[in-house]
Amino acid sequence: MSIEARKIRLIMELRRQGLADTAVLSAIERIPREAFVPPTFRDQSYEDRALPIGHGQTISQPSVVAVMTQALEVDKRMKVLEIGTGSGYQAAVLSRLCRRLYSVERIAPLLREAEELFKALRLHNITTRLVDGQVGWPEQAPFMRIIATAVAAEVPGRLVDQLSEAGGRLVLPIGRRGRPQQLLRITRSGDSLLEEPLGEVRFVPLLDGVEETGRAARDRAS
Repeated sequence: MSIEARKIRLIMELRRQGLADTAVLSAIERIPREAFVPPTFRDQSYEDRALPIGHGQTISQPSVVAVMTQALEVDKRMKVLEIGTGSGYQAAVLSRLCRRLYSVERIAPLLREAEELFKALRLHNITTRLVDGQVGWPEQAPFMRIIATAVAAEVPGRLVDQLSEAGGRLVLPIGRRGRPQQLLRITRSGDSLLEEPLGEVRFVPLLDGVEETGRAARDRAS
């Protein structure tokens, strides 16, 4: 089966799962997931499963990317923050939906690879930074939308502080070690937070610090 046929099959499967946002499905269809996985896994790139990308990290399964993106309710006017660039796939999908995406990653080699992909795909509205994800990007706050692609034991207060007070929304997995993880959508209105559970998920942990491998922390616009 060709790559295109596998992609069409995946989109149909996402529709069957109840993912009805046509803008999100269109963004997933336009982004070549096979470019974001190691060559040995490219024949599995349109299966609905997480795949390893090295450094103990994974690229999320497409249905989880779709659910999280749909839950954010992003539009072209919005500035969005992503915690955990990883392979760059979630960022690439979001870039098709928002005005500007800011994405932070703590593992330098992963960030470099993602940046190269953003350039190759001409995704010019993504700006990246090598930094501890729990710090976020306070200089660019407030954000209308924040998404975290690693699980935290509790909602990081510094990320909530970077949400717009006028309906800012945060989507992230929460869970303590050895316990089920829950995907949450948090909407901010002034000092009030509304939490909505969206189902169980499985993500790698949100860790402290930065793995620079000899390179200084820096910002880079793709």
